[in-house]
Amino acid sequence: MKKIGISLLIAAVGGAVAIGGYKLFENKQNEQMTFEEKQKVYFANNPGSEIMSSTGNPDFTEAAAAVSPGVVHIKVTMTRRASQGRGGGSPFDMFEEFFGMPQRRQAQPRQATASGSGVLISPDGYIVTNNHVVEDADKIEVKLTDQRTFEAKVIGRDADFDLALLKVTASNLPFVKFGDSDNVRIGEWVLAVGYPLSLQSTVTAGIVSAKGRQIGILGEQGQGSPYGQPQEPIVRTAVESFIQTDAVINKGNSGGALVNTRGELIGINAAIASPTGVYAGYGFAIPVNLVKKIVNDFKEFGTVQRGYVGINFREVDDAIREEFKIDDIHGLYVFDVVKEGAAAAAGLQKGDVITKVEGRTIYSSSDLQERVARLNPGDKLKLTYKRDGKERDITVTLKAQEAKKSSADEEVSASATEIFNKLGASFTPASDAQKKKFGVNSGVVIKQVHRGGMFEYFGVETGLIVTHVNGKPVNNVDDVESALGSTKRNIVRITGVSETGTTEFNFPIEF
Repeated sequence: MKKIGISLLIAAVGGAVAIGGYKLFENKQNEQMTFEEKQKVYFANNPGSEIMSSTGNPDFTEAAAAVSPGVVHIKVTMTRRASQGRGGGSPFDMFEEFFGMPQRRQAQPRQATASGSGVLISPDGYIVTNNHVVEDADKIEVKLTDQRTFEAKVIGRDADFDLALLKVTASNLPFVKFGDSDNVRIGEWVLAVGYPLSLQSTVTAGIVSAKGRQIGILGEQGQGSPYGQPQEPIVRTAVESFIQTDAVINKGNSGGALVNTRGELIGINAAIASPTGVYAGYGFAIPVNLVKKIVNDFKEFGTVQRGYVGINFREVDDAIREEFKIDDIHGLYVFDVVKEGAAAAAGLQKGDVITKVEGRTIYSSSDLQERVARLNPGDKLKLTYKRDGKERDITVTLKAQEAKKSSADEEVSASATEIFNKLGASFTPASDAQKKKFGVNSGVVIKQVHRGGMFEYFGVETGLIVTHVNGKPVNNVDDVESALGSTKRNIVRITGVSETGTTEFNFPIEF
């Protein structure tokens, strides 16, 4: 009996050690998983938690019941001054007018509160929301549908993507399963879940109206107007490729979930288009396939790991086609290739037109930008481009950052390109007849004014003939960019003529 007892004791101790070792290994392995891998393990072990309803099923009850517990109410406390207020009256001003950021201004510092929504993406308390919901926070409080409240910390946030990752100390929390935004179809039923207008958890339904939308909002983040006195440099690396929906969202929905009828997360609600500050028909969500990459970077590195192609480009439009004598309907015209950058190493040249990314036709800049944003430095990207009327394929290996210029002249060129982009306009050379009509010897015609640019902000209209930039005559786009290189004291001087006479502008440039 004694021997049997000793044997049983040894067996028990050995079993405990084995189980403990396995659990230790399992926990370590779990920490190294991406959020998507963790979710797959969870749902493989809990098959009953899957939502099996069809995408065409108009009954949303199962999806709403599954998703709502995983969408949280975020309350933010911050110290604000009058000089820190945001505004400007933009119809896309999501930060204050649409999603509950404080609107009143006071001369003295004060404690202000704001609210938004967030989405739990793991049972151990990771939450994704919008950057603009938490960027000024001194304290972040997260409240679940079961009324439990936690204080959250910021793991990482990025204004370029308007995303943030939070963490609360808890376990076995409900969360929302990732879907695949690439498979989202226009006309598909979707649900928006969040905390609008200080209400409790709210579910609304609509359809996907469009994909890959750019609305020019992220470049304005953090300032009242792009050309006032911003607190930070204007972001020009922002990535916008929104899913557009007509599901009703309002103040407080920001950071909440956009899900399909299977209860899968396909986007993070970020903005609405509205002339009044409340819902007027269209909402915009960041696609979940981009969200997955960004939040995993936050968890592992604390910041987004970005790979760069190393080009400056503009979407092909009528002005580009006319000026450069190309017949492409879609694509991206390459204006500049960064020396020693990824594109230069792959053989891409100025004047090429990029027509496809990974075999998919490029209809707007967001088609390329979102795809690149999902990748890391060192990843490979297949591009199709057209040169001399012939299409060719190349493979670009993304670099961690664009190569620095090696000379003072090249530094001026890079600065000039950045200023050119801030103008927000397309130009074409003025004809001899136009020059003769207005009695000028030089000029480029403004063919298009882009949303969010300096020309739009100051009310410069299409049709104006720009004769001089910074005192230098201009006859084509290259002349404009070259003249911008002589900008002094961050003031761009523009001289133009129209039917109403000669006009002069002095535009302040903020970096």
